[in-house]
Amino acid sequence: MDYRLTEMSEQVTTARASYRPIEIVGGATKRFYGNPMQASDNNAFKLQMGGLDGVIRYEPSELVLTAWAGTRLQEISQLLHERNQMLAFDPPGFGPDSTLGGVVAAGLSGPSSFGYGPLRHYVLGIRLLDAQGRILRFGGEVMKNVAGYDVSRLLAGSMGMFGAIVEVSIKVLPRPEHDISCVLELSEAAALAVCRSFRASTWPVKAAAWLPGDAGVGAGTLCVRLAGAQAAVEHARQSLGGQVLDQQEASAWWSALREQTHSFFTRRPLWRLAVRSGTPALDLGPCAFDLAGEVRWLVPDNDATTIRSVASKAGGHATLFRHDHTTRIPADGVFQPLAPTMHAVVRRLKGEFDPKGVFNPGRLVLDL
Repeated sequence: MDYRLTEMSEQVTTARASYRPIEIVGGATKRFYGNPMQASDNNAFKLQMGGLDGVIRYEPSELVLTAWAGTRLQEISQLLHERNQMLAFDPPGFGPDSTLGGVVAAGLSGPSSFGYGPLRHYVLGIRLLDAQGRILRFGGEVMKNVAGYDVSRLLAGSMGMFGAIVEVSIKVLPRPEHDISCVLELSEAAALAVCRSFRASTWPVKAAAWLPGDAGVGAGTLCVRLAGAQAAVEHARQSLGGQVLDQQEASAWWSALREQTHSFFTRRPLWRLAVRSGTPALDLGPCAFDLAGEVRWLVPDNDATTIRSVASKAGGHATLFRHDHTTRIPADGVFQPLAPTMHAVVRRLKGEFDPKGVFNPGRLVLDL
């Protein structure tokens, strides 16, 4: 076993024996996300993942990359770019120190996941350091290897509650032949109306998002990414209309959305609502949307109970994504509480992987 894994295993075993909670730390770019740990930071042992870095295997012809969890997202993206490939789920980094393990643990996908699918669809295999100091392997490096595949997907978005991800095998894709972005100046309601047609169309829409104007009211900008065969892209462009951005402009627009550097995302509290396709404007306060309206970013005028009720009626759920010292955090946490049956399933899984509850206590589910 790699000496770094041996050292980390010993650290986990020691912390568990002394009943110290363990906070998993990668690049710390997503530390704002999720519930604060229930234990005091002074008492928690910080398991540092940054030294566990480097690409282990990369087979461009097989569309598979395996890397240590502490490998920086930027390093992986650059390596793939050199071979004209990409992480199709378009993960946000929220900073240059973002790591592959942190990306998978947070489970967040970016704008292009509308057309390519979310992160969990690309996770082929994971090695996990559990609370007993064991290294467990789930999944494999090829799509046909399905042993443990569901567990690998389960770990995507688990916020470290089951253990520390130490290695990830992930599916990558070739970059599209043709890739353009078109912008249209529209109100939120008009932009949502345009987006409703995308799911039923044959247009190669890979991303569609709307950002409000500087005033936060009235018209904003709908940006639609079209990617694929040139003939299909050109046909869709002519039908859609709007202005085509040059490559640099398009990259900057999508980056400002994905990395939340656009001015809209500086406001607090910032809520993320996942809703069913076709949901109309919610009228809860200043809003932006992603994934053709299936994700709403809100700076609401309402309390958490109202926001979550609206999200539930729209077939989804609501998360307090970013907050500051002035924000009143809901008593039941930043994530919408799990249904009782799902909570029971998660509790049983937590008991299997981490019976003493030492890993990231409370980060995903307050009482686990």
